Amino acid sequence: MRTHTTTDALATVRNLGILAHVDAGKTTVTERILYATGSTHKRGEVHDGTTVTDFDTQERDRGITIFAAAVSCAWDGHRVNLIDTPGHVDFADEVERSLRVLDGAVAVFDAVAGVEPQSESVWRQADRHGVPRIAFVNKMDRAGADLDAAVASIRERLHPAPLPVQLPIGAEDGFTGVVDLLHLRALTWDDDGTAAPPAPVPEELREEAARRRRLLEEAVAELHPGALEEFCDTGSLGAATLVAALRDLTRSGDAVVVLCGSAYRNRGIEPLLDAVLAYLPSPLDVPPVRGTDDDGDEQARSADPAAPLAALAFKVNATPTGRLTYLRLYSGTIEKGDTVWDATARRTERIGRVLRVQADRHAQVDRAVAGDIVAVVGLKSARAGSTLCAPDAPLLLEPPGVAEPVVSVAVEALRSTDTGRLASALARLAEEDPSLVVRTDRETGQTVLSGMGELHLEVAVEKIRRDHGLGVNVGRPRVSYRETVGRGVSGFVYRHVKQDGGAGQFAHVVLDVEPLDEPGSGFAFGSTVVGGRVPQEYVRAVEAGCRDALAEGPLGGHPVTGVRVTLTDGATHVKDSSDTAFRTAGRFGLREALRTCAMVLLEPVVEVTVTVPEDAVGGVLGDLAARRGRVTGSAARAGATVVTATVPLAELFGYATRLRSRTQGRGTFTTRPTGYAPAPAAAPAR
Repeated sequence: MRTHTTTDALATVRNLGILAHVDAGKTTVTERILYATGSTHKRGEVHDGTTVTDFDTQERDRGITIFAAAVSCAWDGHRVNLIDTPGHVDFADEVERSLRVLDGAVAVFDAVAGVEPQSESVWRQADRHGVPRIAFVNKMDRAGADLDAAVASIRERLHPAPLPVQLPIGAEDGFTGVVDLLHLRALTWDDDGTAAPPAPVPEELREEAARRRRLLEEAVAELHPGALEEFCDTGSLGAATLVAALRDLTRSGDAVVVLCGSAYRNRGIEPLLDAVLAYLPSPLDVPPVRGTDDDGDEQARSADPAAPLAALAFKVNATPTGRLTYLRLYSGTIEKGDTVWDATARRTERIGRVLRVQADRHAQVDRAVAGDIVAVVGLKSARAGSTLCAPDAPLLLEPPGVAEPVVSVAVEALRSTDTGRLASALARLAEEDPSLVVRTDRETGQTVLSGMGELHLEVAVEKIRRDHGLGVNVGRPRVSYRETVGRGVSGFVYRHVKQDGGAGQFAHVVLDVEPLDEPGSGFAFGSTVVGGRVPQEYVRAVEAGCRDALAEGPLGGHPVTGVRVTLTDGATHVKDSSDTAFRTAGRFGLREALRTCAMVLLEPVVEVTVTVPEDAVGGVLGDLAARRGRVTGSAARAGATVVTATVPLAELFGYATRLRSRTQGRGTFTTRPTGYAPAPAAAPAR
């Protein structure tokens, strides 16, 4: 039986992620949260390599977050399970897997830069998963920091209704605290980051605070019917009404609460934690998770510890002490020694231990219940995206999406005797990170490692060298091309007939092949067959065969995308037709049809945002033009110029070094994938 105390305890849980552009201060915010909640007794610093969540050697060497790290802490009687996510675009899949299991998020923005390219990308990822967010404008102590400008950029690029609930006290170096607009009080911090007792609003800010409070009330009344009723009756909104309305608006996604502070100087963290508890949802506040049972019927499971188990594995980590599988429990309970059903691999597994995670440290617990994020030891087959459920109540949850890799390198062991060890190390890497793909080139016999970018592959190779003690030779990076149909073909006939003495195979298909509207936009299949000339089960087999054929295109063996195939006619044999025959006909038929089409080679394209001193803009623009870049925008920001351009990914290899030399080390750039575009005729077919 479910107990009220156990269920009520779920209301005090918050599962949230920290999202942002690289260098906006995500990890510093996480460290200050751990310090404020008493989980650590010393403030970790990214530049010193002393952070809790950036515990990997490469993260500390590079000063960036690479791997999503989970930590737990307590604040005001609530347990906060927090995931610090990477900000670099190459590790967007880590963010995707984390967002899949989170109930809320804190989006961190730089007070000088506002919304940056990767900020926008992670925001859209959170939109897709329906994750409610609050915003924290960080680095208010920096020169050029401007809360109003940051809020304006959120409004213009991310959300129509950002609602600031604080007013900064002081600016730049003089930033000492904030005015809480809901309770009209001043919250300040000493030089060492110690919070002073709440005080009245400073005299010089009272008029501005009253004006902003009024604007906040009017904005909330416009968006929330309950608040509008009180506003019309009394002409204002009380603090309790504002908090309740902001909670509803945050959880529905109709508004975004905006706070500000300086994580590095430990200013603004306590109000941020209070906002997390006040506005972001608990596991009880989110809709029940939905999945499919063994019959293919959709089922919902609520966050009930007494319900059958339903959990999603979102991260796998091989450690020297064993294989850790990170789980989000949506319903049910797990304990040490339990037998669970892996609905993805279709096999039973046994839970060895249940661990509460603190980045690279773990504390064993007796059990975990719905709403928990924990790690377990003992699972052999579970991968990122696997569903674990009760053996007598199977349920398959939708796994996180995995992006297709866009950059590849050939790798080989320095010593031939280490070839087997390298294969094992690569297999383990792909197991931990589904966005890494390992394959063998059929023509050269080389082992090829593919990932989301140069940095992604550099980190993977370095992990092999450090963790496995292997010497590795790495080839030059190559982009992953695609092929698409430029001009299609109609009425292409293919007959598959096979007789070898036993049961024969017969399938006759007629295919129309045409391009989709957008290059690189996937695959669409349809059927216009009438009169039952091809039964429905054979139509599905033809579609499966066509999907098989898309793996290698006629130009150079690259995957085919952006194509629509329509089965217009066909014929069957009363004895020799089968699913296998029609799948074979679909595969070879589309393969032959593509050879008669006009095919186009596609290359990956990225949006590049370059921030450079004004005196270096000319050289940077010339260099981008030489790399086949198309400039799409330019803006001045705090003494620098921000140039946005669309550039083929293949032209960006080595760009970091080139940019540093052109700008005497003062230039920076970020990239964001934008899809595929036709490659020039001189591009390699393979």
